[in-house]
This record gives sequence, C-alpha cells and structure tokens, in this order.
Amino acid sequence: MAVHDLRSALEVLAKHPGQLHTTNHPIDPMGELAGVYKRVGAGATVQRPTKLGPAMMFENVKGYPGARILVGLLASRQRVGMLLDCPPRELTQKFAQAVRNPLEPVFVDASQAPCQEVVHKADDAGFDIRTLLPAPTNTDMDAGPYFCEAMVLGSDPDNGHTDVTIHRLCVQSEDEISIFFAPGRHIDAFRKKAEAKGEALPVSINIGVDPAAYMGTSFEAPTTPLGFDELTIGGALRGEGVHLVECLTINQKALARAEIVIEGEILPNVRVAEDQNTNTGHAMPEFPGYDGPANPSLPVIKVKAVTTRTNPIVQTLVGPGEEHVSLAGIPTEAAVFKICEDEFPGFVRQTYAHSSGGGKFLQIIQVEKTSEFDDGRARQAGVLALGVYSELKHVVLVDEDVDPFDSEDVLWAMTTRFQADRDLVILPGIAGHVLDPSQTPQYNPALPDKGVTAKMVYDATRPYHLKDMFTRAQFRDVDPTPWYPGYQE
Repeated sequence: MAVHDLRSALEVLAKHPGQLHTTNHPIDPMGELAGVYKRVGAGATVQRPTKLGPAMMFENVKGYPGARILVGLLASRQRVGMLLDCPPRELTQKFAQAVRNPLEPVFVDASQAPCQEVVHKADDAGFDIRTLLPAPTNTDMDAGPYFCEAMVLGSDPDNGHTDVTIHRLCVQSEDEISIFFAPGRHIDAFRKKAEAKGEALPVSINIGVDPAAYMGTSFEAPTTPLGFDELTIGGALRGEGVHLVECLTINQKALARAEIVIEGEILPNVRVAEDQNTNTGHAMPEFPGYDGPANPSLPVIKVKAVTTRTNPIVQTLVGPGEEHVSLAGIPTEAAVFKICEDEFPGFVRQTYAHSSGGGKFLQIIQVEKTSEFDDGRARQAGVLALGVYSELKHVVLVDEDVDPFDSEDVLWAMTTRFQADRDLVILPGIAGHVLDPSQTPQYNPALPDKGVTAKMVYDATRPYHLKDMFTRAQFRDVDPTPWYPGYQE
C-alpha cells in the first residue's frame, strides 16, 4: 500500500499486528497522555520503567470533540522501516542516497490540499488555538502545552530559499506561540534577516504528515547547508515530491497533505518568557532525558489561521523517547555514513545513532580494516563524524564482527578491545549542544560557555596486526526451528 500522508501510513501500520493501538478511553492531553505512553512505548532516555511498544491513537480527547492525538508513530526503527519500505538496518544507506538524489516538491492548488478542508481565521469571533487543537504537555512541570512534532517551514527573506525543521513550540495565548531555536538553526537565520529589516517572517507549522517528510527534516549543515531544502530529502525517500500549497493568510507554503497547518508570522523584536503562564522554570522534557530550562526570552509566532483536515490528528511525541531517536538519529547516521563513504569508500560498514544519546550524542561506527594503515583510518572516521555533526559528543568505533545495533555486543568490544591510555581520543573545548547539562561552566569551569564540551572517540577496534588474537569463538550455524518451532531472529 502506497504511503503519501499520515492516514495512509496508519493504514499500513494497521496491517502489522502490534504496531498500532487505538483507544476510545477518555484521555487528558495535559500530562496524562504522555504518562500513559511513557510506560507503553516511549523508550530511549525516558526514566524507567519504559519500553518500546506500538504507536497509540487516542480518539477520545477530553475537551476536544472530533480531534485525535497520535503518539509514537516513529518510536521504533522497525516501524520507520515499515513506513519507508526499507529493512531497518538499511535505513542509514537509504537516507544517504536520498541526500545524494533530492527530489523537488510539487505545487498543487487548494482543491488538492486536504489540509485546508476546514479553515479557522484569527479574525473569526472566538478564535483560540488553545480550544481548537489539543496541544499536550509531557509533564506537570511543562511551561505550557506544546506542539512537539510540528514542522516549521520558513523562507530566506532575501532569496526565497526554504528550510523546514522541527522546533519547540509552546502555546502562549489564543493566537501566540513561542518558538525555541537551538544555535545555528537556519530558520532562525531567516528570522534574524527579517528582523533586521523590521519585518515579520511568515511561517507555516505543519502537523501530521507523511513520515518521509518528517524524517528528512533533521539533516543539518554541512550535509544540508543553508539554502538546501530538506523537503527534497523527504521527496527522495518517498519517490514522490512533497506536495505544497499556498497558505491562505500569509505569503508562505504549507504541506498540502498535512493534518493541520498553523499559519503565522514570527514577529520582529518581540520576546516572551517560555513559562510566562506557569512560572515552572521548566520547558519540557528534552532528548537527553532531562527537563529543559524555560527560556526567558523567545521569539513569538502570531497566528493568522489554523487549517485542518476533517477530524484532524494531532501528532505528538514524548520528548526524550525513541521517536526523537528516529527523527534525529537516522538522518545523523546517514550524514556520517555519507561523509565516510565519500572519504573512504567501503571502509565504514554501518553507523548507528544510539538511543542512549537521544539520537544526537552517541554514534557507533562499524569499520572493516584490511591493513595496519586502517588503524588510523578508523580514528579518522571518528573525527569526521564529529566534524560532520556538531552536536555529536561521543563516537565508539567497532569492528565488522560486532553488531553496532546490539548494546551488549558494543559494550563487550569496549571492554575487551580497549585500553584507556592508548585507545581514547579526547578533543576538549568543542562546540556541542546546549541541552546537555554537563556542557556548562557550572559542571566544568574550564568550559567557556554553555554548549561547549569535550568530545571523545572511543576506539574499541582490534589493532590490525593483532587481529588473530581477537577472533571470536565460532559456533556452528544451525537452524534451531526443528527443536524450537516458531523461532525468529
């Protein structure tokens, strides 16, 4: 079955037992929904008990008749593979190919844009995004309700180049949403250009779209430099250009097949405290597993309209969960794999953005050495990885006989193929990520500012000249099914 939007993706999942659970039991989007999914399927850096489980569709949302909330669609690598028609272990390579072969978006008129079936304009009587859409909170300490899985589409005011990324969006009032930009985000660069001219930046917020479009949003420079449209990656992943339509109230485009589009403008020279309505001091749980601090001064999106499909689906995620690992981690893997393949064709066999790093901080790189020179080439691959993805903190190198997706196997290599005084490469004082609480001068006074860190390449590969000393015990490859019917890998 072809996937072209969120609803067709759900139809695909429904054909796979255990991948989608639908419930009509009433759910409160304020804390309760995330509390349920934390136990059922969040995984990754969420505090235990948690596990990987099905995506969940909540069809009875308290206070929002007709609206539905979907969580966890991409919260397993297996599901991502199903939705992109790709074996889970080959997603890295598929994404790298998509970067090499981008496919441009397709423009359609309003008659082909289901995202505009229902229209609510900000000048309508009683307009209030807080009652129109159920934006959830993850915890009782959240700064407010958030749209956690919303693609913000903006354009360079000078040349029209488009960028689309997922950002932290907190609903502040009936027609205002604050937006948090991590350092270096391209839409923030567009905002600054517009603000310097005293102009607002028109943006569309797109919620509930084809998973391929979501997955293309997390590539970053230098893989996707300023001016590179990430929607072209989503198109390449799907084999069909992403459909775009003109917004109704602003000079911007929206994803025509989205469940929900919020049209608005980032106002120049207007800032609000993220937790101005709650004063909790916290934003929401972020991918490292901690509550992010509320930002005291964030740009504001003034909402002009909300357009939706009939009975729209609000797609969300549990902040630190496995869904973030898929969204951020698989593109990160592909970026690292691509640069290593360009530099050393065939040397790097696999890359994996480990869940414990939230898809960003920890990468396992599997290499295959064929000479003593490759001892140095392996470490060069680690340095390349840190260079191609600035938020990456730790790299673990393993050999071709170690499964990078199996944490026990990786830890075994780290234990038996590593000596700390010769195999640990430390790079101090490198730009990292502001959401890691250890990357602060309070944690390490030697750091000049928040978001600066020491990085590490952990070389758990065997020295090539000692390869025979590190040969693993070889067992017979026997099919166990005659003795254990129903056995599966």
